[in-house]
Amino acid sequence: MPAIIDLRSDTVTRPSAEMRAAMAAAEVGDDVYGEDPTVNLLERRAAEVFNREAAVFVPSGTMGNQIAIRVHTQPGQEVIAESRAHILDWEMATTAVFSGCLIRSVTAANGVLTWKEIEPFVYPPGPMRAQTGLIAIENTHNLAGGRCSRLDVLEQIWGEAKARNIPLHLDGARIFNAAVALGTDVRILTRGFDAVMFCLSKGLGAPVGSMLVGSQESIDRARIYRKALGGAMRQVGVLAAAGLIALEQGPKRLHEDHANARLLAEALSHIDGVAINLKSVETNIVIFRLPGALTGGLTAPELEARLKERGVLANSFGKDAVRLVTHLDVSRAACIDAAEALAEAIEAGVAAK
Repeated sequence: MPAIIDLRSDTVTRPSAEMRAAMAAAEVGDDVYGEDPTVNLLERRAAEVFNREAAVFVPSGTMGNQIAIRVHTQPGQEVIAESRAHILDWEMATTAVFSGCLIRSVTAANGVLTWKEIEPFVYPPGPMRAQTGLIAIENTHNLAGGRCSRLDVLEQIWGEAKARNIPLHLDGARIFNAAVALGTDVRILTRGFDAVMFCLSKGLGAPVGSMLVGSQESIDRARIYRKALGGAMRQVGVLAAAGLIALEQGPKRLHEDHANARLLAEALSHIDGVAINLKSVETNIVIFRLPGALTGGLTAPELEARLKERGVLANSFGKDAVRLVTHLDVSRAACIDAAEALAEAIEAGVAAK
């Protein structure tokens, strides 16, 4: 086994030699003045890929999401999101702090919101309660195990929201994973959203950065809020150069990550003491549970520690859930080794209890 097999997240990837060379050679300028040619090229290319008028480079997916929320809402409104959404659980309550909005969480059994689940929580303007200002969809859905929202589900949401003049935002941190899994081009899979954020620094492999795409008017406003959040950088073409390679080359190999995630999931399904829904493993994320943890058995944090002793890094969530994420820095062979380590660690942990 290699020294470390890091399955904590697809954010841990390191830039390739090609990326490092491009970063070193990047033509740069002051991006706040709009004069960095490499950033400008990346923004034009992102807009083209998603068939949008404009795009803006931001340091992180969280910033991209929060800028989009600020652009498309007014203080005192609600933002509808699934109950495990990243904008709710992992973005430091910024929707409240920066946009003055409340997130209205809606639970979907499998993490994929449908209009049937959304509609009861859509509130029109009125004197009695906060108006729905935005609907946010996460595709793929991280804590639902990387599940995908399919085009037919999205089309109904787009149509119903447009009929009510409610804007739509896509947290598409891993939208290219969804596109690959569904066999649907990203411009089609995202065409009904007013704003789309996607990450360059997850499965696509760039060291830093995300993109926000939309109309020219919305992106012009987004630049103002990027500055307010401290995200306007100067000679940032050194990062955009890696982002260009990630955007052009990263999607082509995501199917490999999906296959490796399936390998891990199937291996886990044969281990006593593990609960996993194989149907939920659609992309590069595997979430499994340890039911015995709730009755005094091996817990997720204990398994995380045992795996680390065996050279495998994973993330535990609560007492009984563990997440594994495949990516370009973890090979097929490494995943086979990780599956063996998982079996050993779980069996040893259960026996110790």
